[in-house]
This record gives sequence, C-alpha cells and structure tokens, in this order.
Amino acid sequence: MNMSRVALLVFILLSFLSSGLAEDSPSFLLTGYERQLHLLNGSEMNAPPSTFAPMQAEPAGKKSVGLAAFYSLLLPGMGELYAGEFDSGKYFLIADGLLWLTFAAFEVSGNSLRDDSRTFAVSRAAVDPAGKDDQYYVDIGNFLDIHEYNEKQLRDREPEQLYDPAAGYSWTWDSEASRAAYREQRIQSETMYNNNKFVVAGLIVNRVASAINAVRSVVAHNAALNDALGELSFQADIMGGLAHPHGVMLTVTRGF
Repeated sequence: MNMSRVALLVFILLSFLSSGLAEDSPSFLLTGYERQLHLLNGSEMNAPPSTFAPMQAEPAGKKSVGLAAFYSLLLPGMGELYAGEFDSGKYFLIADGLLWLTFAAFEVSGNSLRDDSRTFAVSRAAVDPAGKDDQYYVDIGNFLDIHEYNEKQLRDREPEQLYDPAAGYSWTWDSEASRAAYREQRIQSETMYNNNKFVVAGLIVNRVASAINAVRSVVAHNAALNDALGELSFQADIMGGLAHPHGVMLTVTRGF
C-alpha cells in the first residue's frame, strides 16, 4: 500500500474521531464526563448545543479533591458542603465556632486580669506604668521593692538588668500580702493567654480533620458516580482493512 493511502487513512481516522468526540461549534467543547452522560442519555454527539438536555454541574458532576480540602482548611465544614456531605461537616463548623468563642473568652479574661493587676500595682506599689514592658511587671511581682531587685542583680553580676529609680522604674509594695496578691493575679492572666495557644492548636487540628473528611467525601462521591455511569471505552477500526479501506467504524463500550 502506497504512502498516500496511508496518509488518507490517518486523515480519515483523525477526522472521524475529532468529529465524534467534540462538538462542531468551536465555542462549545464537551468534557469527557459530559460526553459520557450524553452517550448514556442517547444524545447525538454532533447535535447543536441547544438540543442537549441541561447539564447539572453539582452535585451530579464530579468534585475536585483539591477544592474540597481548600474549602475545609479555610472554614471547617465547607469542604463537606461542597462534596454534598454537610451532615458530617456541620460538626466541624460547630466545633470551629466554639473554639473561636473560647479563644475570645480567654483573650478577654486575660486582658481584664492583666489590666486589673497593673492598676493594683499602681495603687499599692507606687508604680509608674508609662513605658513599662511585660518583664518589668514580672519583676515587680517577685521583689518587694526596686532596691531588693537591684541588689539581687548585682549579686548575680548582671548589672545590665538594673532598674534606674530616677527614670521612673521605682516601686515599693505596701505589704508582702499585696505583692503576693498582685503576683497571683498576674499569673492568672498569663494562664489565660497560654490557654489560647491550645485553642489555636485546636483550630488547626479541626481544619485538618475537616479537610481529610471532605477529601474522603469527594472520593466516595466520585466513586459512586463512576459506578452509576460505568466505564466508557472507545475503539476505532478501519472498515475493509488496510488494503481496501472504505471507512472508519467507532465502537463505544460501556462496562458495568
């Protein structure tokens, strides 16, 4: 068989496959999944777009695993909603809301205790609050006055840690009980802030768990969809054989 006949056969085969697997209109190209649905519904592949039955994008269509994971990482439960399984996703959403409420409660409580303890230090230890950092408020809870603190730093040979009384860093507690009460209140505020670290960890874990659940839901959804549609395979044969070609036959097989 000469080369021109081979070229003719290749051209016929490619032309037939192209016309059978794509819509004639250049503005409407069907995906593989849409072609399967049209074949199952008995639609002709070369019909104009207006003759096809309306396609249902979701939940009838396949879902994206990546999108499901992204939605759940952004807001727990949304990946499951996308996958059509919000019955399980709603619990992740509720948990996320409760965790945020807990975070806000700890933050408000910590701020209140911190502000109250510093106000107490101003009234009972003559503290000047202007320009003081957190370490200063830790130190005044551990020493009765600035002189006791500075003496300790000198004994430890850490002169860089000294406070200058003339620069507004002086304090003197009116009693040991007041100092102890202040220190207890300050520690309580720090506990509230530390608790929020566990809440943040819970928020992260909840998102990861929701993303995993959403991915599983999408995989199950797509598997069920494939089972319902079956597997479609396409096979092309040259009619008349290579020696006497007179057409191309396309066979579509659906597996169950």
